[in-house]
Amino acid sequence: MRSQSLYAVVLALAPVAGCSSERGTPTPEARAPAASAPNVVTFTAADYRFEGPAEIPAGLTQFRLTNKGTEPHHLTLVRLDQGRTFDSLMARLRRPGPPPAWARPVGGPNAPDPGAESNAEHMLEPGNYAVLCFVPTKEGVPHLAKGMVAPLKVTAAAGPAATPRDADVVMKLVDYDFELSSPLTPGERIIRVENSAQQMHEVELAKLSPGKSVQDLIAWEMGGRKGEAPGKWVGGIATLAQGEQGQFTVEVEPGNYALICFVPDAKDGKPHLAHGMAKTIKVG
Repeated sequence: MRSQSLYAVVLALAPVAGCSSERGTPTPEARAPAASAPNVVTFTAADYRFEGPAEIPAGLTQFRLTNKGTEPHHLTLVRLDQGRTFDSLMARLRRPGPPPAWARPVGGPNAPDPGAESNAEHMLEPGNYAVLCFVPTKEGVPHLAKGMVAPLKVTAAAGPAATPRDADVVMKLVDYDFELSSPLTPGERIIRVENSAQQMHEVELAKLSPGKSVQDLIAWEMGGRKGEAPGKWVGGIATLAQGEQGQFTVEVEPGNYALICFVPDAKDGKPHLAHGMAKTIKVG
């Protein structure tokens, strides 16, 4: 989320602030249930740290993110290639240069408002991962640079993996648009998000206040969040590399919603919203 999302600015940060998180061994929040249900993993976002398990089982996993901070936060999940570690990622982030090809963004719950929750469901392979928040402060400093990054180890599952629930709507991320298989209707909806584009993309879902537009929300966000917000961030799926997918569950109320991608363009560095990847959809 936001124009500083993913690798656009963090690789220019030297040094990256020390990792700040409360981590431990697997807890009941990272349990491996029967194959009919996903693993449930709960993370809490604060200013500026994650609180959550350090190790979880592989398979279908639902991440639940609770924002107890005073700013929006998301959880971007990055999978590291075999042989790469969290320490090697942090060492790479302290140096300028292009993003490491061995660190692949695979989604995660996008940002809810302070005091709210969001979720994302992904099929995880065993290996080393990192969870990061790229949302900037009002002053434009990515939360990652303030220590909002932590390691996550995914171990082999003990039993069979669950399968994803059927989605109500499939959303394809393309260069530069959101393509929905059908209109959103009121109620609890499962939205599957697939990145079929050539570039990395995300979807941030927001409910617009009456009389407000997606342009109003973008101007408010990019202008430092001054004054009353013209909408509320609901969540979505954080940055997905090409070919990756995930899904999230959201309670949809009648009204106007915004779909926005803040990921920087690979060619000119501008957020994808500047290329038209921001639209309004009407529900009900």
